[in-house]
Amino acid sequence: MRITRTGTIAAVLAALVATVSACGGGSAKGGGDQGAKQLARLNIIAPAAPGSGWDQTARAVQDSLQKADLARQVEVTNVPGASGTVALAQVAPQKGKKDLLIMSGLAMMSGVLTNGTDVTLDDLTPVARLIGEYETIVVPASSPYQKLDDLLAAIKADPKKVPIAGGSAGSADQIFIGLLAKEAGIDPATVNYVPFSGGGEATTALLGNKVAAGVAGTGEFQEQVKAGKLRALVVSAAKPVESMPGVPTVADVGHPGVEFYNWRSIMAPNGLTAEQKKAYVDAVTAMHASDAWKATLKERAWEDTFLAGDEFGTWLGQEQTRVRGVLTELGLVK
Repeated sequence: MRITRTGTIAAVLAALVATVSACGGGSAKGGGDQGAKQLARLNIIAPAAPGSGWDQTARAVQDSLQKADLARQVEVTNVPGASGTVALAQVAPQKGKKDLLIMSGLAMMSGVLTNGTDVTLDDLTPVARLIGEYETIVVPASSPYQKLDDLLAAIKADPKKVPIAGGSAGSADQIFIGLLAKEAGIDPATVNYVPFSGGGEATTALLGNKVAAGVAGTGEFQEQVKAGKLRALVVSAAKPVESMPGVPTVADVGHPGVEFYNWRSIMAPNGLTAEQKKAYVDAVTAMHASDAWKATLKERAWEDTFLAGDEFGTWLGQEQTRVRGVLTELGLVK
């Protein structure tokens, strides 16, 4: 898809989401099989702080691989910072390193583009795209903002007085709030976006009334919303999301063109043998078919966007072109 000056960001993003959905749908692609050999030891790098979406996904992979007897020992190591590019810079040079995987995704891809890093996702080996997660905007329970329109009106009146917590600069969180702002007639560049390295930090800021609102994947605020400590104003889906009952969708609040979800994937260092790469793809493909993984998808209301091996690698190149176009439209990349 080519982005033109006359195309709207909402239309660009709608096409992006449609492409992701078309490539997903839970079918196990990419050459993996259900006869995967058990992996000995794995260290999965979660490129964000504990409690973040990446951390949650990494630990879900850890749990599912072990429950499905696909790996004897799996550890998760958190390496937060700069939209995941700090972790990327540590993993990418370890070419040929066995037993090492890293979570990646839209946030890391956009972080590479916005930060101008020396390493990119091209320095990793694609294993599988795993999930998509809708975004939500929340406020403290005591907030005067009862509806999304209330929050957007306050931002429009004086953006500096409405700090909004989210993930690292250029992350899916910032893209989503920027798209909503533009849709509401607000210059995205004026939004007072306050980046945090993980969902736990953003939640603490919200509960302490240090920020007016927060934006993140639904899983990061889900428990606090259920407990009544935070109030969700919108979820970035066109239809109701099971994990966020009663929360208005973007269609409900009059912005159906901003339907959006973040995607997360798992990758390995470059320099692996064909046999090593196949072992990872087979193991993750078998994990995707396991009861443990299916239960996790349902519990967290994650979208199943599974795509593995070379097909994931091809899609990744196409996605990078689209994401660069969106970030350019938002003024985050020149």
